Amino acid sequence: MVSADKRAFVIAIDGPAASGKGTLAKRLAAHFGMPHLDTGMLYRGVARVMLDDGRSLEDVDAAADVAESLDLAEIAEARLRGKEMGEAASVVAAYPKVRKALIDLQRRFAFQPSGAVLDGRDIGTVIAPGAEVKIFVTASPEVRAKRRFDELAKTDGSVTLDAVLADIRKRDERDSGRMSAPLRAAEDAHLLDTSALDIEAAFRAALAVVESCRSN
Repeated sequence: MVSADKRAFVIAIDGPAASGKGTLAKRLAAHFGMPHLDTGMLYRGVARVMLDDGRSLEDVDAAADVAESLDLAEIAEARLRGKEMGEAASVVAAYPKVRKALIDLQRRFAFQPSGAVLDGRDIGTVIAPGAEVKIFVTASPEVRAKRRFDELAKTDGSVTLDAVLADIRKRDERDSGRMSAPLRAAEDAHLLDTSALDIEAAFRAALAVVESCRSN
């Protein structure tokens, strides 16, 4: 088991769906030349394999088995995107067995010598509680739904804003209410509300947080 103690400079970015955490994590990683891991893709990968194999997402043991042997390199990233996969990932992510199977993988990535930037829902609370930088990115459900709608509408003309908002609320409830590693801000996390910020303003705010932590 990889220790969760500090061993490298780790930036933990957490937050609900469509809050902008993934974009900020990528920008920060590029800015500092650090590796980046979107941990949500791990859960999407588990769900993708389950669906491809015709297994029920309710089969906890099967989901845990998939997580134990997951190889994201074998799954095209495009197949992990979209509303269906986001919903499916939220289902399997609620299983303690699945989360336990993926913890060590995430910690190995986080505490590599070069440090890393990770985004997800439990990075600052479970995966890397000793991270030097913890940012909890949020925005109102309505703003997040509009962002997700604009993204999905590019490829799906049947999607509606009301349906996306309902999905966002359902995922928030599931992610915050699960017994294993619920979505919440770490006590020492910096809160960043992006409701009224464009990506450049949000990036500047996040960068200021990181620079402040690096100088301490």
